[in-house]
Amino acid sequence: MDVFWTYLKTNALELSGVITGMVCVWYNTRQNVWGWFWSIVSVTIYAVIFLEAKLYADMGLQVIFGLLSVYGLWQWLYGGKGRTVLPVSRVPSRWIPGLVGLCVAGTGSLSWVLHRFTDASIPLVDSFTTAVSLIAQWMLGRKYLENWILWIGVDVIYVGMYIYKNLYWTAFLYVVYLGLSVYGYRDWGKSRGHRA
Repeated sequence: MDVFWTYLKTNALELSGVITGMVCVWYNTRQNVWGWFWSIVSVTIYAVIFLEAKLYADMGLQVIFGLLSVYGLWQWLYGGKGRTVLPVSRVPSRWIPGLVGLCVAGTGSLSWVLHRFTDASIPLVDSFTTAVSLIAQWMLGRKYLENWILWIGVDVIYVGMYIYKNLYWTAFLYVVYLGLSVYGYRDWGKSRGHRA
């Protein structure tokens, strides 16, 4: 039991990030604006965690997530027609090639920077998950249903990456995120056009 309490004490920051992250995503799946407030708390905690783990792209991602959380809050409250609540919708199909191109360009550029200028431990995977996550977070802010599909895919990769980096609480969090993303996709799909 002493080993458990010692582990808990030395990983309190990571555990607090896990809890606030779960609260954030739960509220997002319920289309509740409180998710954006919890997002800001969670990303602040995780910026520190990822700095210590030398996952620099993920650290930078947390800063951008903080900014996208402010954007998402505003969009959800006032981004609809006539500054009304934004409804769930689909990504326009003509945007998909551009989003894929952004992902490829973002992954390549960030991977090159991390490989060349930092001691990042897994720059390509870190860069890919960062690029996909940025696109998914922007899509979440616009209430595009397909954001959950991206989150499902990237969460699977994150679980493996965090186990590899010995961030077990965070790996657990991403297993929970994976389940919540499946739930969010199903729930948002049912509510599309019916709930703001």
